[in-house]
Amino acid sequence: MTPVTINDGPMSHKLPAALQIHPADTVAVALRPLEAGEAVAGVQLSTPVPQGHKLALVDLPAGSVVMKYGQPIGRASAAIAAGEHVHSHNLATALAGELVYRPGAGVAAVAATSDLPTWQGYCRADGRAATRNEIWILPSVGCVGITAEEVARAARERHAGRIDGVHAFAHPHGCSQLGDDLDGTRALLAGLATNPNAAGVLLLGLGCESNQLDALLEAVPPAARGKVRLLSSQSAGDELAAAATLIDELVNAAATARREPLPFSALTIGLKCGGSDGFSGLTANPLLGRLADSLCSAGGRAILTEIPEIFGAEQALLDRAVSAEVFDAAAGLVNRFKRYYLDQGLPVSENPSPGNLAGGITTLEEKSLGAVQKGGNAPLVDVIGYGEQAQRAGLTLLEAPGNDAVSSTALAAAGATLVLFTTGRGTPLGFPVPTVKVASNQGLAEGKPHWIDFDASLALRDGLAAADLAFAEQLAAIASGTPTAAERAGQRAIAIWKRGVTL
Repeated sequence: MTPVTINDGPMSHKLPAALQIHPADTVAVALRPLEAGEAVAGVQLSTPVPQGHKLALVDLPAGSVVMKYGQPIGRASAAIAAGEHVHSHNLATALAGELVYRPGAGVAAVAATSDLPTWQGYCRADGRAATRNEIWILPSVGCVGITAEEVARAARERHAGRIDGVHAFAHPHGCSQLGDDLDGTRALLAGLATNPNAAGVLLLGLGCESNQLDALLEAVPPAARGKVRLLSSQSAGDELAAAATLIDELVNAAATARREPLPFSALTIGLKCGGSDGFSGLTANPLLGRLADSLCSAGGRAILTEIPEIFGAEQALLDRAVSAEVFDAAAGLVNRFKRYYLDQGLPVSENPSPGNLAGGITTLEEKSLGAVQKGGNAPLVDVIGYGEQAQRAGLTLLEAPGNDAVSSTALAAAGATLVLFTTGRGTPLGFPVPTVKVASNQGLAEGKPHWIDFDASLALRDGLAAADLAFAEQLAAIASGTPTAAERAGQRAIAIWKRGVTL
């Protein structure tokens, strides 16, 4: 897929009223609210066009393909005249069901590595690097979630300033689950226990749950089990006192760790978008894509997920598979997700969300073509299941749905030590690892500074190079310990993908 190009140097003039992203596009994106009667992008507007929404650049007959990002984003459901607002009233998806995919031109060239900053991180025994030095309490079952939070609060008071934090991650699962559904919960929790940011982990159980502690520990990779402690609440006389003793032991061990200079390539980043708008595919997602290209070409790891939100843009990823095995695994994953929808009697195009629609995104193809830009042009080196670890340098595709909390948690369980989260509508929620909120538009960044860490619309005003440099420096600072907006607000949560029956 052709990357979005805004401009490569500082703008000394006002922004244009609208932007045609690719020469083949038949629509442009309004960069500000437009009024009927304005002359914009060579056409006279016959209708108002809200900011972030699309306007037709040419006459589009009913049934004709509408192009954005140089790719089809659906078909005109009614005749559209040049200068009209293009949205859900006159544009419809063309997506259907499963497809047979064929290898494309091969792995795309990756952008040359720019000068990336160093950062201060923690080196773990397995060779991975951590951006935080924390103790995590992971309940095996929802029944002890509140107990875990009580243990974490008390530990933070006892050990304030000794490590970066003690956090509990409550959830409602772990009991009344069967088969693959229970296996998924167990895999997700085991993946979180493996994350380098967790210097020590307490797996806190009740005792009678389906998700038994011994089976959960067995799911943790052997190299990570040394930092894990187990506690069954039903077996302990005073579970709070017993948990405090185990936490104190883990804190004492973790407190010996010290930050040291590390190359940018030591990072493993998770790529996520949520509450997207018409600017997400212009500013924020391409910003992540350029960063991912630089990181991967330097030997780092980037993880892309939200499989239903690549429907309609999957070929751009499949073309970058480094082997036939990776291609087959990625194509199979996409079609399995489509089958997951179809088996429930739902269309694969049951997206965008109401917030996406309000922000100017009309079809899933349009949303997906903007979303996949988070992965840049880096080679697709691996495809992993839910709860599995990203292990190869380059771009890894992770099995998980699009839901913000579920997919962000899955990224942390896959080993991401930072989650880069783009948004055009905004959200306060953060996840187990530092969650860097990247606004696609200036209004959100200025209106919600307590949610947002970086304003990607800087690229529209000052150019790509300035935005890329500022973003890399901001990430290096956050990786080195500067708290994100979500961390400052105490926004830390997990969500588990539940797919089966409840007993």
